[in-house]
Amino acid sequence: MLSDIEIAQKAKMHKIQDVAAKLGIPEEALEPYGRYKAKVSLTYIESLKTKKNGKLILVTAISPTPAGEGKTTTTVGLGDALNQIGKKAIICLREPSLGPVFGMKGGAAGGGYAQVVPMEDINLHFTGDFSAIALANNLLAALIDNHIHHGNELGFDVRRIAWKRVVDMNDRALRDVTVALGGPANGYPRQDGFDIVVASEIMAIFCLATSIKDLKERISKIVVGYTRDLKPILAKDLQAQGAMTALLKDAMMPNLVQTLENNPAFIHGGPFANIAHGCNSVTATQTALKLGDYVVTEAGFGADLGAEKFIDIKCRKSGLRPDAVVIVATIRALKFHGGVDVKEVSIENIAALQAGIVNLERHVHNVMENYGLPCVVSVNHRTHDTDAEVQCLMDRLGKLGCKVVVARHWADGGKGATEVAKIVVDLCEQPNNFKFVYEDAMPLWDKMKTIATKIYGASGIAADSKVREQIKRLQEAGYGHYPVCVAKTQYSFSTDPQLRGAPSGHIVTVREVRLAAGAEFVVMVCGDIMTMPGLPKVPSAVAINVDDSGKIIGLF
Repeated sequence: MLSDIEIAQKAKMHKIQDVAAKLGIPEEALEPYGRYKAKVSLTYIESLKTKKNGKLILVTAISPTPAGEGKTTTTVGLGDALNQIGKKAIICLREPSLGPVFGMKGGAAGGGYAQVVPMEDINLHFTGDFSAIALANNLLAALIDNHIHHGNELGFDVRRIAWKRVVDMNDRALRDVTVALGGPANGYPRQDGFDIVVASEIMAIFCLATSIKDLKERISKIVVGYTRDLKPILAKDLQAQGAMTALLKDAMMPNLVQTLENNPAFIHGGPFANIAHGCNSVTATQTALKLGDYVVTEAGFGADLGAEKFIDIKCRKSGLRPDAVVIVATIRALKFHGGVDVKEVSIENIAALQAGIVNLERHVHNVMENYGLPCVVSVNHRTHDTDAEVQCLMDRLGKLGCKVVVARHWADGGKGATEVAKIVVDLCEQPNNFKFVYEDAMPLWDKMKTIATKIYGASGIAADSKVREQIKRLQEAGYGHYPVCVAKTQYSFSTDPQLRGAPSGHIVTVREVRLAAGAEFVVMVCGDIMTMPGLPKVPSAVAINVDDSGKIIGLF
């Protein structure tokens, strides 16, 4: 059996100009990065604004497990399948972060015969967007410390600087550091720390901005720190927004690549869903909707995290509205949620499947009832799945009014997902009752409580007095109308990653609050989630290599 990278390296790619031509994009609107990837100019994108939008399909999933689900693989396979049944379809994905690529999650280019290519480029440096975001973020950090060194005219309280540096790597040693050691020439020593690039507010802004002007205005509103009397200091007070936008100008253009079946794919931006809002850029999604009849996009992790933020943050801010939802599951993963050890998930176990289906049922309930959207469950087929297990799943979900389809796109490409594609086309024609989980006017505390109780099945939320006071101050300072972005473990509806299935009645504890004034949301950090992950004991990096001919090997 070929590995993902071996399949990708055998692909017969079309020149990116030819892929663009399928969408009617003229060659002069492209900024090529080699032969097989290009950026699409913002001037051309602006010219599309009067065109009618296509249908938007959101791909989400059950709570992730070590047994695997295949959400990106399904997104790619569904896009290819829609093209196979004669629809003009485009996929929109996030860019991979190097932290997971070299860590344990793996890449974000799909798998098997449902991949986007060139796979190595996409999973590694790609077109340099993440480097630009890191540079812009760290320029602002440097300007803060430089301002303090040269007299601190704005009156920064060095104990209350709210802006961290970032690096696109899982590096636990950088979570808490001391900067400016070595004497007066190096500035004022203070405690600092690093986040991973995908947790940066610049990444969130980048993915929500709709133009260069909007990007610059959002950057200017970033709260970087506070004075001793708690007056906020903004990025515009440092006159930072112009130079930061200059670093991000080219990155703002969406990246165009192709699937193994030579269908167009936009891959742009990549905030984590367990930390940030977990969606590709608004610019890429809106562009695709003008160019295609169907656009398939994904939201990170399960429907409780990625899909909720897609609805309550991305849709709220952009005006986007999904027409249908695909929830991805594997029988293996559901048995894991039913209590089976990951080493035994390939063995038929109806009882464990019955116990684990509750996780999928809650996600289906959330999508249909709390988001008001029609959905289909796509079971990412594995060779060990049995007919009895599949029938069990169909019987249970049928009672909720949700269809279940077994898809084989991993092995067969687009033709393995044509049944899903046909159902999705039908769902897109149905009226839906799209709704947000909470209204803008609801106070921040109540927004967090609503997400916890309605989406996570919790009985309530808790926070210590310090955190409650922070939330109160943000409410009183005029940020109460912002949506809430929950940072928590992706592995459970609770804040305990060991609680599988669909736990209920738990308390969600908010341990930290962060204001993202430029992105226009408030981050509620819950449980032990880290905004700078660490590498596992045996990281994926140890298997990645380059042979003597220069070909990358071991990359999944």
